[in-house]
Amino acid sequence: MNITKVHIENFKTFKGSFKLTLNKGVNILVGDNEAGKSTIIEAIHLALTGLHNGKYLKNELSQYVFNNEFVAEYIQGLGKSNIAQPLPKILIEVFIEGEDIAEFEGDGNSEKGKVSGFSFKVEFDENYQKEYEDLVKLGGIKTLPIEYYNVSWSSFSRDENITPRTIPIKSALIDSASNKLQNGSDIYISRIVKEFLESNEIVEISQAHRRMKETFMGEEAIKKINEKIKTASKISEKKVELSVELSSKNAWESSLITYLEDVPFHYIGKGEQCLVKTKLALGHKKAKEANVILLEEPENHLSYSKLNQLISDIKSDSGEKQILISTHSSFVANKLGLEHLVLLNDKKIVRLNELSSDTYKFFEKLSGYDTLRLILCKKAILVEGDSDELVVQKAFMLNNDGKLPIEKGVDVISVGTSFLRFLEIAEKIGTKVVVVTDNDGNIAAVKNKYKNYLDDNAKQNIKICFDSEVDSGDMQDFNYNTLEPKFLKANSRELLNKVFGKTYQTDDEIRKYMKANKTECALKIFETQEKLNFPQYILDAIKLYEQ
Repeated sequence: MNITKVHIENFKTFKGSFKLTLNKGVNILVGDNEAGKSTIIEAIHLALTGLHNGKYLKNELSQYVFNNEFVAEYIQGLGKSNIAQPLPKILIEVFIEGEDIAEFEGDGNSEKGKVSGFSFKVEFDENYQKEYEDLVKLGGIKTLPIEYYNVSWSSFSRDENITPRTIPIKSALIDSASNKLQNGSDIYISRIVKEFLESNEIVEISQAHRRMKETFMGEEAIKKINEKIKTASKISEKKVELSVELSSKNAWESSLITYLEDVPFHYIGKGEQCLVKTKLALGHKKAKEANVILLEEPENHLSYSKLNQLISDIKSDSGEKQILISTHSSFVANKLGLEHLVLLNDKKIVRLNELSSDTYKFFEKLSGYDTLRLILCKKAILVEGDSDELVVQKAFMLNNDGKLPIEKGVDVISVGTSFLRFLEIAEKIGTKVVVVTDNDGNIAAVKNKYKNYLDDNAKQNIKICFDSEVDSGDMQDFNYNTLEPKFLKANSRELLNKVFGKTYQTDDEIRKYMKANKTECALKIFETQEKLNFPQYILDAIKLYEQ
């Protein structure tokens, strides 16, 4: 059983309608800040559980769960007239598929099609219509009148008697960036533990917890303290005594604390907490329940080895569970598979499910490549290595009033020799990309390598820049057609000696020095105040972003 689609209206980041189709297995949500990654995860968890920030929303309702812009427009509209207007509402529809869910099937959804699912609504309670109209007539409303709102669920078959307990899909929300505590117990681990248990085991825990009261009250020390309270002062005419909290039917859930190696769970490191919660959620084996695991930025607080362990656990133990992960980590996205990636940008969705299988495998096996930098940037210049990156950045600064490329929305990314892999991604997502590459003395080979992006196959968003001239010299087995020799060609030996603090007497000497000390030379070029010239193919790449 899994979620096929989510429809969100006016919840937090999303103004108006937003729909997202989900994969059965892993879904990796990426996007810039405020793109809506967390909002999607929170919306799904809220619809499945009624919980927001670890508390039941119906008891903690605030106007800040509504889209701010939508609320502002409503209040602004009230200011123009004292006529009651339709109040903002939140709608979260969860479309599901699986066995034994006929009672959830119907056309009571925004698409009007006969499918299975349910709706979660936060909307005005019409029983308060008269009070609301009177309030509007008084004027001066500056905030949403939350007191007139109601939280409810209904199935697509229009059954309004459903509750989170009757929804056949359960969710485990795991956010390693923060803890939600209730009486010292981590809410999420308590919920995961509860969902992990069978019904009879929950009853047994509740009974054992209740017996704690009898044991506690039977202790001589407690008897003496309660007698002292009774006789020391007239607190009340009724009996006053210390006891164990048992007033709510789920008292054990909030008062019992999970331990790890004899340490209370909320005292262990957040990274370890994330691992334990995920393991528990993955280990949920109830036959009739298919958990949805929601992971918020799992890379937080995890070392490289621990993050590897977490990803390995997800890949090997997820089974048929559905997993949604929000991340800013290229490592996480690459390892879990770029084919599962969902890019969020201005309420638009882009997927990387049409790349070649070789590219998916390449980034999964060599997961250190910073793919998300390309995926999330607006413009990029791709270079081969660190030295190329420094030289291109310096050239850009000299042609843009001293501003770094990133300050003007251009990300310079070192991609090794994997240009074509990154270009395949850029082609799918439409990012504007310029490649700066050496010709290595073979123009035909360069043109053949980039044949899908040159001449008649040129793409509007992708440009390839390289020196069209092949240079040669007297040294055997020396490549005169890389960045360093081209940089010497654009300047002079005397000037570069000055920049590097050297006294080489021939051009070939300084060429060999630059080749053997690529990064050191590039750093000195980047830091120098001397007026330098740059190879034309680098200037051509930069000019593409000056248009």
